[in-house]
Amino acid sequence: MSSPDTDTPPLCDKDRKTLLWLAEQSIRYGLQHHHPLPVDSAAYPPPLQEPRASFVTLLLQGQLRGCIGHLEATQATVLDVAANAYSAAFDDPRFTALCAAELPQLEIHISLLTPAYPLTVASEEELIGMLHPGEDGLILEEDLHRGTFLPSVWRQLPEPREFVRQLKLKAGLPAGYWSEKMRVSRYTTESFP
Repeated sequence: MSSPDTDTPPLCDKDRKTLLWLAEQSIRYGLQHHHPLPVDSAAYPPPLQEPRASFVTLLLQGQLRGCIGHLEATQATVLDVAANAYSAAFDDPRFTALCAAELPQLEIHISLLTPAYPLTVASEEELIGMLHPGEDGLILEEDLHRGTFLPSVWRQLPEPREFVRQLKLKAGLPAGYWSEKMRVSRYTTESFP
């Protein structure tokens, strides 16, 4: 099954640099003001005003330092990136809030998501056979359990079976769990730098 057509072209280098700059500015602003940078989306080029879901991932010396995002587009790309950069730095429950001394070594990565679309699978084996390692982002959901892995996670978990097992754990489900009620969705990302 292929994804529905998405007519959102990739961003140009200038727009990518603008989003990276905006993410950094939102973190800098947050260090002083304890909330995200206020952003006027109308001041940015039209592609950055379009609603896009994003994740902002922060790395410090190559190690995860924060990652927050949205799976669905609810606001302009510039607003989403600024909010998620702030949240990744200060609100990721896995980490303490970022301090100013960490900022010079911080790496900022942005992932813009395509709309997720459901996969119809009857078993975990069928799901594993449908995956495209390195390309697919995946969402698993059942009742109150929900988890996602961005395509970048394939670098740490390159084997599809282990990718799915770890995602189930992230969603709060046992690694060996499978149910007919489980919902699976796939998406891709435009990631940079």
